[in-house]
Amino acid sequence: MLGPVKNGGLIIYITTPGCWGPMITPTIRGGHEVNVPVAVEGANVGDAVAISIESIIVRSKATSSGTDKPVDGAYVGDPFVAKKCPSCGEPWPKSRLEGIGLEAIRCEKCGSPSSPFRMVNGYTIVFDECRRIGVTVNEEVARRLAIDGYAWMDIPRNSKQFPVIIAAKADLAGLPTRLRPFLGQLGTVPSVDIPDSHNAGDFGTFLIGAPHKYAITEQQYRECITDGHLDIDSVREGAVLIAPVKLDGAGIYAGDVHAQQGDGEVAGHTTDISAEVKVRVNVIKGLNLKGPLLFPPSEDLPPLAKPMCAEEWAIVKKLANEYGLEPEPWLPVQVIGTGPNINKAAETGFSRASELFDMSLDEVRNRVTVAGAVEIGRLPGVVQITLPIPVKKMKELQLYEIAKRLYAPPFD
Repeated sequence: MLGPVKNGGLIIYITTPGCWGPMITPTIRGGHEVNVPVAVEGANVGDAVAISIESIIVRSKATSSGTDKPVDGAYVGDPFVAKKCPSCGEPWPKSRLEGIGLEAIRCEKCGSPSSPFRMVNGYTIVFDECRRIGVTVNEEVARRLAIDGYAWMDIPRNSKQFPVIIAAKADLAGLPTRLRPFLGQLGTVPSVDIPDSHNAGDFGTFLIGAPHKYAITEQQYRECITDGHLDIDSVREGAVLIAPVKLDGAGIYAGDVHAQQGDGEVAGHTTDISAEVKVRVNVIKGLNLKGPLLFPPSEDLPPLAKPMCAEEWAIVKKLANEYGLEPEPWLPVQVIGTGPNINKAAETGFSRASELFDMSLDEVRNRVTVAGAVEIGRLPGVVQITLPIPVKKMKELQLYEIAKRLYAPPFD
């Protein structure tokens, strides 16, 4: 780890694109490249760190993405991790670029195409100068951008990946969309050595008993992973992520910034970009979490989970008074759930909420149903579970001041 940074200090990251670039680069032993973790002064095992995202600046001018399919014979067990040349069998083969297209990635030993993935349905997208709008391009433009892919994607100098824009894909030309950048990877380092892309409850299952050097046990999967790879679109400017500390120093890392994403990375991938990210870190002593919590920007909250305004709270008090009740002040919290599939991820999230907030599973489910939501972060298995938590409990867990600052409730 670098650092340590002081408790309350600022960390600035220059991130390199995640997913596709590392995936097609045979020497990279995982699905991403992330920043070197930064230790936080005073963060110890059993604590948590509040990571406030102050800004995300898009550096790339264009990128490419799409759905994937592994290349037969180009990996051992896991195409993201244990790559090999499909022709000569060289593990993690050093490769060079000869032209454009994914077949241009060639093994230095035998000269054959060595990318372990192909793009099934893909697109290339360009951004306006202010990085507010993007539009997907046709094949002619995609091929032109592919020639100078490093510049268009602004790949940082220490990055080892081939820029995915070399794929020159244009299956979805002319589609305009807005940019809303967010971090696909943000959190603390796990207490076991694993590829960064697999630090989550869905991809992490691929490592259990895997036929390569990064295999882990079922117990390590349950106890060591920190769910830093979320792909939740609300992990963006203005949000606060609360991450568990499983190694002294915490090791705050970032990466896999995306230009935009709807409610769920259902295609497997979205628009990977280079970015400049600023986060501020604060240690929460004694908050022992099984997985991350998220306080998203207020506009990202599900409709029923948005805190009540002063007018609504006045109606609440009047109605409660008519029936001799004392209304429960609450604020929303998002509990992250992960697992091999969406149902298991939701179950994990409910269980984490039940344990942390000292509620039965049935009460958690009722609170989510009445004033919350379950939203998709990523397929196959990342969800964000929003539920209303009593202010008294929020204060006990040292979370109230964070929620109060973000959501300005009509009560103290």
